Amino acid sequence: MRTAAAVLLVLVMLCAAAAIGGLALSARVHEPYKAFEAAGRFVDLPPGTTTAAIGRRLVDAGVVRDMVTFRAALWWTGRSQSLQAGEYLFDRAASAVDVIERLARGDVYTRRITFPEGLTLREMSRIYESRGFGPAGEFLAAAREGSLVRDLDADARDLEGYLFPETYALARDTPARRLIAMMVDRFRATYIDQLHGRADAGGLTARQVVTLASLVERETARPDERPLVAAVYRNRLKIGMPLQADPTVVYALQQAGRYDGNIRRQDLSLDSPYNTYRYPGLPPGPIAAPGKLSLEAALMPASVAYLYFVSRNDGSHVFARTFAEHTRNVRRFQVLFFRR
Repeated sequence: MRTAAAVLLVLVMLCAAAAIGGLALSARVHEPYKAFEAAGRFVDLPPGTTTAAIGRRLVDAGVVRDMVTFRAALWWTGRSQSLQAGEYLFDRAASAVDVIERLARGDVYTRRITFPEGLTLREMSRIYESRGFGPAGEFLAAAREGSLVRDLDADARDLEGYLFPETYALARDTPARRLIAMMVDRFRATYIDQLHGRADAGGLTARQVVTLASLVERETARPDERPLVAAVYRNRLKIGMPLQADPTVVYALQQAGRYDGNIRRQDLSLDSPYNTYRYPGLPPGPIAAPGKLSLEAALMPASVAYLYFVSRNDGSHVFARTFAEHTRNVRRFQVLFFRR
């Protein structure tokens, strides 16, 4: 009886010790910890970093208390095989369990960069540089890789028109070529998956679609007007009428390094294949990056007979079927407007 009682006492003591140990372990891995003074601490975990090396980097950075705590948190969460590479920013006290969960989710640090619709490669490169991602020249060099869209456009010498305007989340040291690849992939997801079939049915090449869409994008920011503007250009192309699109003159002037924010009468005679006042048909390639709505408008223009449009000077346009009607609109919304 004494022996059985002694064994029972030992078992009770062991259970109590295990319970106390479990409570201590739980407290250890769930206690918020921060041993760095800066506003934030970056921890870079390159691909292939071992679990032990990850732990040492976190401890050295003051993010996790020690390796014992790190290993305990791995055991507690069961995430030892789920930790993901990347750069992480820690800017507040966090428990070891929370740190492990972040690494398992791949919640890496990213910066966002937004490219609005209707920008040229050069304008995009300036945004890239101004946001601190790298030199504009680096972006432009990567954007010269027309081979990235060779299957869509065999004539592409660069990626003008094929970098999809969007907000992108990038790791801090993402190279320009990786961003360019992401933008081309986003274009493909929009164009090939949703619009390519319509282009084929309409007898248009991808280059023609993107070029027309880029004109639409530069002419109007109003979603309701895009199909109307596209209709004007499609109608003109059908009857062999010059497009006479001001944005193509702007692009030609930019290419020549002569654009100062204004178009003058003499600029309409600039000898450039992009000048649709001087050369018939579409320009030889896109003049900007169109968004999805402009791509859709190029493929699905409004069913109207308009051949002309002019700005109302409030962001909208008035459309006309005949030159006489267009002349009246020009007088009302341009001549008389600016006289007032």
